[in-house]
Amino acid sequence: MIEGHGDDLHRYQGKVKYNFSSNIYAGVSHEGLMKHISSLGNLIKSYPEPEPVSLERLIASEHGVRPEEVLVTNGATEAIYLIARVLGGKRAGIVSPTFREYQDACRINGLQVVFISEVTDSADVESVWVCNPNNPTGKVIDKNLLLREACLHPEKLFVIDQAYALYTSLPVVSSSEGVGAGNIILLSSLTKQFAVPGLRIGYAVGSEKLLERIRGVRMPWSVGGISISGAEYLIEHKDSYAIDSEGLHREALRLAEAFGEIGIDVCETDCNFILCRLPEGRRADELKECLVERVGILIRDASNFEGLDSRCFRVAAQGREENDLLIKALKEWIL
Repeated sequence: MIEGHGDDLHRYQGKVKYNFSSNIYAGVSHEGLMKHISSLGNLIKSYPEPEPVSLERLIASEHGVRPEEVLVTNGATEAIYLIARVLGGKRAGIVSPTFREYQDACRINGLQVVFISEVTDSADVESVWVCNPNNPTGKVIDKNLLLREACLHPEKLFVIDQAYALYTSLPVVSSSEGVGAGNIILLSSLTKQFAVPGLRIGYAVGSEKLLERIRGVRMPWSVGGISISGAEYLIEHKDSYAIDSEGLHREALRLAEAFGEIGIDVCETDCNFILCRLPEGRRADELKECLVERVGILIRDASNFEGLDSRCFRVAAQGREENDLLIKALKEWIL
């Protein structure tokens, strides 16, 4: 999915002042990271590691697993496409509505996509793809249910994307639990944890046997040297990037309540972002363009998610002041 994603600031030539379109909290300081990156000029003169093993070792240490059980990729998106490539030619069950890249990756690699509403509806598929917390709804599936399903169906692969795990206070599957299951691959992203989508660092955690198959199709040098060093810096300074998941969730619920008062339907959420549906006759793409032009606010038109329609949009809670501006702008547009 090249078009229709969030965080598409490039389309608006500096008009965006407040970015609600990405599920990332934008109010972080990257001063230390910028200083670090500015010192990495010599890295552009040499090839990076063909495989980012140094970063894999560091992430493995952070998660209490072995380096062979971690696979670093160029964003979590590369991991999604690599997994689908390894699975080629089988039926993939995707719990939807959800992140579009699962179905695109599966179809490009010859898998038959089956959309399912619950993780338990997997009788006729060989793999199950689930986002937890789910994008765009913000809902969290009970981790015990996921682990139980994986245990009941050892012949199936469960791909669980936990990119937004730090934005919820509810428990998710741990790295050791995923590795121990033997048929689970967990996906994570430094993009969401540290608000650095431009670095393109993601990783998969799973059993050595599973990840060995994926390593076999990963191209060399897919992760650049500056990205590797930047990621190492972020992990070593993770305490400076703590996410107030409870506070952001409260702000998301406050947005949801305000939206409901002006006739916008909002799905329940367990994290920092909310899926909304405009009243009949209103369109999310028109709202998006209007908010950018009038007040410099960018939202996510969610109409291109499987199962959603032209009235759907998604926003991620920011600071209280920014959220109040969004509420005011929506009231002025819709009333």
